[in-house]
Amino acid sequence: MSSAPTIADIARTAGVGTATVDRVLNRRAGVNAETVQRVLQVVEELGAPQQPGRPRRGANARFAYVLPADDSPFLELVERQIAQAAGDFRHAHITEVTHRIDSTDPGRFAEELAQVGDCEGIALLAPDLPPIKRAINELVRAGVHVVTLFSDVAGSMRETCIGADNRAAGRTAGLLLARMANDGRRDTLLLSSQATRLSAEIERRIGYAHVIEERFPRLHMVRTPDLPADDDGACRTLLQALRDDIDPARVAGIYNVGSGSAGVARALAEAGLASEAGVAVHDFTDLNASLLSANALSYVLHQDIHYCVLTAARVLRALCENVRGALNVVQPRIEILTAENLH
Repeated sequence: MSSAPTIADIARTAGVGTATVDRVLNRRAGVNAETVQRVLQVVEELGAPQQPGRPRRGANARFAYVLPADDSPFLELVERQIAQAAGDFRHAHITEVTHRIDSTDPGRFAEELAQVGDCEGIALLAPDLPPIKRAINELVRAGVHVVTLFSDVAGSMRETCIGADNRAAGRTAGLLLARMANDGRRDTLLLSSQATRLSAEIERRIGYAHVIEERFPRLHMVRTPDLPADDDGACRTLLQALRDDIDPARVAGIYNVGSGSAGVARALAEAGLASEAGVAVHDFTDLNASLLSANALSYVLHQDIHYCVLTAARVLRALCENVRGALNVVQPRIEILTAENLH
């Protein structure tokens, strides 16, 4: 090989897991003698591995941003912010690579994530599912630093999560919409989202339900059917629910947790609720900015994505260099955007 092999290269050649290679190289117990010999033979043939997580101070560190490959305005915004941070990365001696992985099959996502091992650190946005937790743990055991970005994978060996408090975001949406519900006849607040395994969206739903139950007992929260992620599908599904299962005359507002905000706004307009119901959504995308300025949305909850992207790289670099307090991160606040404060 023209360059030093990675732990993943050695594991693949030896037919073992990266955790096993890590144990052998660090002389830890728990590996039988035959496997130890096989791994050491591969090391002798390929050469000693690079040691992820320990770039020389001042040398370039290689970090990966791993995102789902879903067609989502938010993910496109994140990827654009990563690209726009190229100058900051160069200044900090960081080489960045972005991977998009199909998240519809968690097992496949985990397999592809496990292959992103030729780097010192990974900033990861991924579903919170067991195969992905195991892949994270294998990477960490192999010496790769992992932080989660925007949405956590709790229970894994990731070192921190960078992003706004999603349960607080859901509570904020509930508070804003409930305070708009002044018409006594309208006592229903809707909650819509996709069928998601992102913990960020699950936490938002929990926070929304909690604040309505705790602080606004006269109001009722009603969950809509899971919406498709595309706007046309979201519009059709929500309109069907408003016709068949929900009384539009009682709807005071809706909180859309994930994608499809334009479809939600269109469905409300077609149901005659555009001027009657408040709408809270997430992420200051170009489309949401247009909808907000046209009064099709009431609130957009947003976090500083550029800050989160740079903070992830800064934390990974500090972890690689064993900087004390590397995990002391100031998390971004939740911004509340309206048609009046867009600029």
